[in-house]
Amino acid sequence: MTHLRRLTTLAAAACAVLLAPPLSAKPADYAAAVAANDRGEKNRTLDASRMPAEILDFAKVRRGQTVVDFMAGSGYWTELFSRAVGPRGRVYASDPPSFNDAKSWAPILASHGNVRQVLQPIATTTFPARSVDLLFINLNFHDLYWESEKYTFPRLDVPAVLSGWFQAVKRGGHVVIIDHVGPAGDTRALVEKLHRIDPAKVKADMAAAGFVLEAESNLLQRTTDTHEVNVFDPSVRGNTDRFILKFRRP
Repeated sequence: MTHLRRLTTLAAAACAVLLAPPLSAKPADYAAAVAANDRGEKNRTLDASRMPAEILDFAKVRRGQTVVDFMAGSGYWTELFSRAVGPRGRVYASDPPSFNDAKSWAPILASHGNVRQVLQPIATTTFPARSVDLLFINLNFHDLYWESEKYTFPRLDVPAVLSGWFQAVKRGGHVVIIDHVGPAGDTRALVEKLHRIDPAKVKADMAAAGFVLEAESNLLQRTTDTHEVNVFDPSVRGNTDRFILKFRRP
């Protein structure tokens, strides 16, 4: 083989690798994660309103990935990510220390060896640079604009938090945000009153941080929600109109 032909062959092979679609789990794999026998009944009752298999498919969670469940709460999504990324993957469940329920988390950590808790104030939560394939935040982006002395939740510098996300996510990695749809207006006032946020504000914040909007979904759209009542009101709780946005780190 001549030198020129060898170079041409190597170039073609490189192009084939670059153009090949990334390996990803099949939708059936996500359904299997949701159907796992050891999931608690409390979490199963949330499945109908959260549509976890479809959300995991939208996020394109793959085996071997590193995922951050930002403000993980009860661990509903953490457990699902743990199964979706497999034993060679890693899931970081991130929460401020004051929000941690050690008793509830003990069985999750004991039965999911690829899960690690990160208990740090949000303002100082960090991950190694370009180490994260997916950062996921469910129904908590609006809390970046919340503050509460009662719950030991100080006012945050939102651009600084998002800058930390940008540094942590790999090039080509993603951030998926799900939150309650809110009207336009003063964001902090809106969050304090309704615990909602205008999706246009989220898009603007993420763009300012350097992320590119890649996809959005209406899977969790609920047209009966007027966006005018607090998300904890019994008339809408668990059935709010929610937006789903996926951003890419260039």
